[in-house]
Amino acid sequence: MKRSVKFNALTLLLGAAWLMSACQLTSLSGGLGSGNAPAPTSATQAVEPPTPEIEATKAQTESAPVTPEPTAIFQPISKSAPDCEYGGQFAAIEAVDRLTVRFRLCQPEVAFLSKIAYPAFGILPAEFLEAAGGGGKGSRLLEAPVGTGPYRVARWDPGEELVFSAFEGYWGEKARIGELVFRWELDASQRLLELQAGTVQAIDNPSSGDLDAIQSSPDLALIERSPLSVAYLGMNNTYPPFDNQIVRQAINLALDRTALLQAAFPPGFVLAEYFTPCAIPLGCLGEKWYGYDPVQARQLLDQADFPSGFQTQIAYRDVVRSYMPQPGLVAEQIRVQLRQNLQINASLIAIDSPDFLQAVDEGRLPGLFLLGWGADYADVTNFLDTHFGAQATRLFGKPFPDIQSALELGGSIAAEAERKPYYETANNAIREHAPLAPLAHGGWLDAQALSIAVNRSVQGASASPFSLERFNEMSVNGQARLVWMQSLEPLSLYCADETDSDSLRACAQVIEPLYRFARGGANLEPALAESCTPNAELTEWTCKLRDGVQFHDGSLLDAADVVRSFSVQWDAADGLHKGRTGEFAYFKELWGAFLNAR
Repeated sequence: MKRSVKFNALTLLLGAAWLMSACQLTSLSGGLGSGNAPAPTSATQAVEPPTPEIEATKAQTESAPVTPEPTAIFQPISKSAPDCEYGGQFAAIEAVDRLTVRFRLCQPEVAFLSKIAYPAFGILPAEFLEAAGGGGKGSRLLEAPVGTGPYRVARWDPGEELVFSAFEGYWGEKARIGELVFRWELDASQRLLELQAGTVQAIDNPSSGDLDAIQSSPDLALIERSPLSVAYLGMNNTYPPFDNQIVRQAINLALDRTALLQAAFPPGFVLAEYFTPCAIPLGCLGEKWYGYDPVQARQLLDQADFPSGFQTQIAYRDVVRSYMPQPGLVAEQIRVQLRQNLQINASLIAIDSPDFLQAVDEGRLPGLFLLGWGADYADVTNFLDTHFGAQATRLFGKPFPDIQSALELGGSIAAEAERKPYYETANNAIREHAPLAPLAHGGWLDAQALSIAVNRSVQGASASPFSLERFNEMSVNGQARLVWMQSLEPLSLYCADETDSDSLRACAQVIEPLYRFARGGANLEPALAESCTPNAELTEWTCKLRDGVQFHDGSLLDAADVVRSFSVQWDAADGLHKGRTGEFAYFKELWGAFLNAR
């Protein structure tokens, strides 16, 4: 996760045209009516009443499932870049046959599956995309998309509620409840009152101040999310005395990180025993981080010829981030501990965020600094390669060749079992060199997004670290309806052009990607694809689709749907490169650049 904001604004302009014209694609059978304007973010905003076309859409989605039509003659399509000079990672996407899609990349990508598992890369029917004409005001793509998910949209009352109905033709585990309702309330305490009153059965992000009340209630259950971020104290090895590894190790031993966690981080944050959160596959291998041992710390500092400590600074930016909601308090607690345990006198320096980040990346901070990172994608490379790999900035000073070598080898192999030894080596080397002190693992997009709360009548509930809860696996004793309350109303149901968790959670019930995150974690499992396998160089990934997967309109999934779902995001000149905002931020963040952008 970028340290300043999750995504920057994107500028998209039209360029070259789509490889094959829309006339080669069949029109959507039983097309839906037009949608109303994008949903507002709160009930206080003015909204337009649903149009007659949306009402027709509601009636259709509430009807019985459609019998799949006979498979038409498959028309293979593809999209390719003339070369890789445009700056992105995709070279080509092609439908090899009806159930085979091949992705060719401009460079090796071991984390391909982790990236395509995000809801932003959910698959819609090519015919529906063409008929919907992209996003924008009045587009059904935003409010009534056709997907393959366990639920389909039944009704969206802007400012009030979003209602889903179970899809009987679902390829996977069918929904255990017939109706799923999303409501929203910004105030966390009010969400808890609704849960306690029984008007909703589950809520998102209860306030840290309400956790004790939830845990002590016989009627409620708290389900914690696995943390996906890390806060750390960094040191640059080009500035004395931090050029001495023994000094860096002494500082680590002198920090009572458990006490720091309790004093300066909200409930739900956990002690960081590794740099990478343990929810990330391969993240927590090798020896755990240093424990608290001030006696050994003083011995090491004596060995390094600093028996009376030294003067330094702790630099930070005084802004709230998901990984560190109280940076000033963290800095003060560290200052006190270093003074008490090592006689290190550290002054606190708060620096404006842009200047701070630039100084960190250019290696210009001579003392200690506080920073953190949240997962852009669920692969260990996002944490370790970003900070210690060949392309890392100078934040820790001179690179460590043994760490880089292990990361290069681990990043060249797709099989998880074969990658393990290299990440164990890398983690042990990071511990030995001690260029930082990992402090705590916490929230992903929000510091409060660390748990959900449910009524005990809810069975099968789990909390996703990405806020992508699987409601089809939940049931409510004696009821055919479950009401979920989150912070905000979804902005739209077109995952490709959204980044906030409230929208992604909603659209993930309707639209599915080729791979997905396993229940309650960040491990990967096949979804619409039975498998995706790479070539030896990790520059080509071939995905075999499940046969017979049905969309909500009765059409069947094929490779052309996958190509079109990706290409409308990739190609800025595509006439369907339109969502709610047109930013398609996840695509650009994870795949580098758009084709034909100007």
